[in-house]
Amino acid sequence: MAKTYLFLANGFEELEALSPVDLMRRAGIDVTTVSINDGLEVTGANGVTVKADMTIAGADFSGADMLIAPGGMPGAQNLHDCEAVREAFKAQNAAGGLIAAICAAPAVLLASIGLLDGHRATCYPGFESVLATAGATHVAERVVEDGNIITANGPSSAIPFALALIARLKGADAAATVASGILL
Repeated sequence: MAKTYLFLANGFEELEALSPVDLMRRAGIDVTTVSINDGLEVTGANGVTVKADMTIAGADFSGADMLIAPGGMPGAQNLHDCEAVREAFKAQNAAGGLIAAICAAPAVLLASIGLLDGHRATCYPGFESVLATAGATHVAERVVEDGNIITANGPSSAIPFALALIARLKGADAAATVASGILL
């Protein structure tokens, strides 16, 4: 079974975090939510507080199939400011593992730590120049897959993003089954 981790920081965009978790779990994917706070509770940009499955303290992500960063502000910035998150994503990329980010996270996290150089990616409107500065090619699409990196542009793309993650981990049939089950 694929092992994935989705990182939560205060100020995360709720749709971008919880839609992938919900849909991936429906597909039978083992997705663990990781709080970068000292405790399990993390509050989103719109005031929704969730309880993560684990905290980042002492965690080992070396066997992960995929790492996921939701956007939202200041959530994406808070992810970037956490050294353990930056190191986990760098190590995942170096190992050729899958990386996914949505909204501001492709620019604020992935681009800023050098993971998008030479890649095609999308992000929330207004962050395109950050991608360009980091050597990425901005593509104005909801979801962009390039090599081991999957990016999406914002909250309304949370479901297509989640389905792309499912397709990558379990195949197109699994994604189609989940999409059908939610009447998409």
